[in-house]
Amino acid sequence: MNFKQLLERAKGGDTAAVTELLMMYRPLLLKEAILDSSLDEDLYQELCLVFLRCIEKFRL
Repeated sequence: MNFKQLLERAKGGDTAAVTELLMMYRPLLLKEAILDSSLDEDLYQELCLVFLRCIEKFRL
């Protein structure tokens, strides 16, 4: 399945597709949640929530 199909499924409410997208972007989200050489778990959670909202709002 290509990225567009995965995104369409995620926007349609397929939790497996949402999870797959989240896992694809997990390294980037973790990287951006590191402050002062340590992981800020609250920031990571916020970034994940923003990512999920972006999936919902993304226009195809």
